[in-house]
Amino acid sequence: MTDPRSDDPARPALGLMVAGALVAIGLALAGWFAAKGMERLRTGDRFVVVKGSAEREVAADLVVWPLPHAVGGNDLAQVQQALDTNTATIRGFFEQAGFKGDEIVLSPPRLEDRFAYAYGDQRPPERYRYSTTVTLRTVRVEEALAALRRSGELVARGVMIGEGSQPQFDYTRLNTIKPALIAEATSAARVSAEQFAKDSGARLGGIRNANQGVVSITDRDQGSPQVKTVRVVTTVEYFLRD
Repeated sequence: MTDPRSDDPARPALGLMVAGALVAIGLALAGWFAAKGMERLRTGDRFVVVKGSAEREVAADLVVWPLPHAVGGNDLAQVQQALDTNTATIRGFFEQAGFKGDEIVLSPPRLEDRFAYAYGDQRPPERYRYSTTVTLRTVRVEEALAALRRSGELVARGVMIGEGSQPQFDYTRLNTIKPALIAEATSAARVSAEQFAKDSGARLGGIRNANQGVVSITDRDQGSPQVKTVRVVTTVEYFLRD
């Protein structure tokens, strides 16, 4: 038996209308989602990169002062005795300045037979060269500076100090001030970012990325190596909002 409604001419038209309405709604929703996606994309692409820095002057808390010295000659026993005498002179100089035994470090001596590498007329006038280094390692920076000013006394006592005798002043408590410096540098970076956002007619958003950067410790100047400048530089990326 045939359904009389199958011959209804209005049914195909109604189906087309429903299908067209569904397509229209789908296109509208797709356009809305696409617009929102582009908005988020534009917002995510808008950011500013700023740097902030902070500095602080600190006093060195460790001194490492090496005093290399050497003697030469053709008689090995005399060379050894001369080196021992100079070593004792340097050690006595430090002890007279008030430093203790554990602050004075003696490196193993090094003996060089220079005839072993030269022949005939190329031989040096002295066969043996005997050398060692006496190093002062102390946290008493002011006492070390006072001794440094009197180091000419060693030359007067016949000790010839070699190259590499410059003291090294170090600052070892970086971790105690580093967090505060990073916070200060980050705050300075935010101030710069806020000014940029204001000038460009935008609002500052959250942090997109942050990098602590480099922490440097340098001498304040050549004349006072015992005073250090600690500098921290941070790089921060902020989102910009409309």
